[in-house]
Amino acid sequence: MSVFVILPAAGIGTRMASTGAAPKQFLTLKGIPLLLHSLRAFLAVPRVTAIYVAVRTSERARVAALIAEHNLGEKVHVVTGGDSRQDSVSRALAALPSTAENDIVLVHDAVRPLIDPTTIGRTIDSIQKHGAAIVGTPAIDTIKQVERTADGALITATIPRELIVHAQTPQGARVPLMRQAFSEAAADEFIGTDEASLLERAGIPVFVVQGHARNFKVTQPGDLEIAEFYLAG
Repeated sequence: MSVFVILPAAGIGTRMASTGAAPKQFLTLKGIPLLLHSLRAFLAVPRVTAIYVAVRTSERARVAALIAEHNLGEKVHVVTGGDSRQDSVSRALAALPSTAENDIVLVHDAVRPLIDPTTIGRTIDSIQKHGAAIVGTPAIDTIKQVERTADGALITATIPRELIVHAQTPQGARVPLMRQAFSEAAADEFIGTDEASLLERAGIPVFVVQGHARNFKVTQPGDLEIAEFYLAG
């Protein structure tokens, strides 16, 4: 069994871009680009066979240089991503040298730099057992279902918190199942918000592995300070 990891890192990050900052994956946390924090977490898991980083064509040389500069080894490969996350992951999936039915692929947001090797390992275990799994955290706040109106949102129902989880990454499946989900989505021109939404749509059960608040996505100004706080702690 091989375990492959895909890090889609071709995004521009419009919420961060409004501040004039670099693309999120290249912002630094404790002097190290977010992308490298994520790479190091997966490289610390011995079961990981290879990591594929999907980036824009214009960033390929930059990422290759970072990998070489930080001596991240031969497990890390750079591929050309697409205009969307789904397109980037699809291209990386096609590049995986996987032929075994029990091979596993994990997809992780490059800008979730605080993922830990233990959670990665538990996600691999869950996929081995069930076929597909994601990392998620229980809902803490009360969740309201709303209807959008001209005057704003109107509450239509309260959703029990025990029925809700906040999805994180990594999200993964056995490689044939992930490829099936992406192929069916492409055939129907369906765009999902994450890998789990494609797997669900294909009728593939997806299990949830307990995540952690640390494993958040750097999305907007101020998130780097929160990440530094967690690292300091």
